[in-house]
Amino acid sequence: MAERLAASASLLPSAASPSSSTRRATVASGLRLRPSPSRFSQAASRGRGVAGAAGVVPRLRVVRCMAASEAAQLKSAREDIKEILKTTYCHPILVRLGWHDSGTYDKNIEEWPQRGGADGSLRFDPELSHGANAGLTSALKLIQPIKDKYPGITYADLFQLASATAIEEAGGPKLPMKYGRVDITAPEQCPPEGRLPDAGPRLPAEHLREVFYRMGLDDKEIVALSGAHTLGRSRPDRSGWGKPETKYTKDGPGEPGGQSWTAEWLKFDNSYFKDIKEQRDQELLVLPTDAALFDDPSFKVYAEKYAEDQEAFFKDYAEAHAKLSNLGAKFDPPEGFSLDDDKGAVATEEKVVADPAPTSDTNGAGPQPEPFVAAKYSYKKRELSDTMKQKIRAEYEGLGGSPNKPMKSNYFLNIMIVIAGLAFLTSLAGN
Repeated sequence: MAERLAASASLLPSAASPSSSTRRATVASGLRLRPSPSRFSQAASRGRGVAGAAGVVPRLRVVRCMAASEAAQLKSAREDIKEILKTTYCHPILVRLGWHDSGTYDKNIEEWPQRGGADGSLRFDPELSHGANAGLTSALKLIQPIKDKYPGITYADLFQLASATAIEEAGGPKLPMKYGRVDITAPEQCPPEGRLPDAGPRLPAEHLREVFYRMGLDDKEIVALSGAHTLGRSRPDRSGWGKPETKYTKDGPGEPGGQSWTAEWLKFDNSYFKDIKEQRDQELLVLPTDAALFDDPSFKVYAEKYAEDQEAFFKDYAEAHAKLSNLGAKFDPPEGFSLDDDKGAVATEEKVVADPAPTSDTNGAGPQPEPFVAAKYSYKKRELSDTMKQKIRAEYEGLGGSPNKPMKSNYFLNIMIVIAGLAFLTSLAGN
């Protein structure tokens, strides 16, 4: 809860006076407080003492603990993201938002959140001001109202949900995403600058491997993920690369300008690989790291394959995108959950806890019999359980009946019924 309070406290929490929720989150994450025992913990302690004296073992029960994000709110947020995409055409920048939050992961660091990755850190000003993140303030402004509307989801999940939804809505493959990512709570937990790829390094292929191998990705995944450049434009005022505008971008949609990698830069397909391979249109952008996909022998195997086979590209891209979105994340529940199955609809974790042992109200008489609840014996069953049958039989025999012979007739009751019937007939005849 402290993490959620800090996460929603401010989009850019760099003000001189932090909010009360941020202060609470900082205390919760930095100090170990010792709360005074509540009424419930005191009662449990008393119960344990009595149980220990009497030798009674407390009963166990199953309780459900909510995950980091609520599945129902994530599903609703996904629908809101789709509406934003229809009106603002922001698919490329939302993809970039999710990538840059998770792309800081370092597999050589085990500790969370020092290892970086998909932890919602990109919402804080220290990381947002990194050179590679230029322009992403616009993406945060687009989705912040969604975070405000659905406080039961984390920024880390929201960033990856927005990125995946943008790919799918642009015509890309269905992505096998999972959710439940935990947010970091303070700007001091942001990763250092320099972990994201550069567009124009001196040795492009070596640079790509240095960055993506650090994340635990391989050559096939590097090429597949590069294919996402089929969406979007590069703006010289942000990255230093590309033309101010081209015939494909001067009229939008969305904010005009920039240079795109493909002619239809809001459509997700394999045209990125085709256009780089052919290089016939000077209006389309080819960065040094793009050209390296066909220059490097290992990369070229996959780039050629994807240029010829869009289905193969979609399959490999879906797997690589989902893997990238999970890098460095801490999940709650640990296995995460999907929005497309029954488990995701609940998104809870079951834990076994001990009920407080019986108190001294029995005056040493020992454990009391459990009260009979019919539903316990017959719920969702077509036939009664043996225990239930025995209880019904005991009640039947208590009234004088027996399974081997019918109950004795109550002659007095029979006479009364006959007299009542005759009186009713007499009154009808009189009328």
